[in-house]
Amino acid sequence: MARRRRTKRSRPLLRWAALAGLVLFGLLYYKPARTYLRTRHEVATRTEEVRQLRAQHRRLQHLVAASTSGEELAREARRLGFVRPDERLFIVKGIDAWLKEHARVGRGGG
Repeated sequence: MARRRRTKRSRPLLRWAALAGLVLFGLLYYKPARTYLRTRHEVATRTEEVRQLRAQHRRLQHLVAASTSGEELAREARRLGFVRPDERLFIVKGIDAWLKEHARVGRGGG
């Protein structure tokens, strides 16, 4: 009979000890687990950023490759208003109004 009393008394003590062990385990691993999850999230964020930067790098390389041709450089220079030394620059104003007027006349409205 002494054994039964001892077993009945030791079960709640064993449960409390197991619960205390789990709580201690949780307290000891909370900070490393939180750090791991935060780091994993940051790695995922940085990986996405690297993917976007690589795509941008490919686009820029394509632009550089295209802009090194003489035709592309000349087109861009003309867009910026540059002319060759033997050329003369003429600025024509009112082209949009002229186009609208001739479009209206061409349709039979004038």
